[in-house]
Amino acid sequence: MRTKKGFNLRTVCGENIIVAEGKENIDFSNIISMNESSAYLWKEVTGREFTCEELAELLTREYNVEKETALKDVTALTEEWKKIGIIE
Repeated sequence: MRTKKGFNLRTVCGENIIVAEGKENIDFSNIISMNESSAYLWKEVTGREFTCEELAELLTREYNVEKETALKDVTALTEEWKKIGIIE
C-alpha cells in the first residue's frame, strides 16, 4: 500500500485532518479527521510503500498495545483509508 499523492496531514485548531491538495483531489464533501494514533501512522508512512504488519509494528513501538490488537486495528484502518480513497 501507499499513501496517495496530494493528501497531506495538517493540524487545524488542534485537530489532525487530511487535506487534499491539487485540483484533481479536491472534494469538500468529506473532511478526513484522524485521531492521534492514525495521524502518527500517516506521518510515518507518507510517500512510501507500507504493509499492515509494518503499521502494527509502529503501533506496538509507540503505544502500549499487543501485536494482535495492533494488527486488527491497522487492518480496519487501512480498509477505511482505501474506502475513502487516500491510499492505493
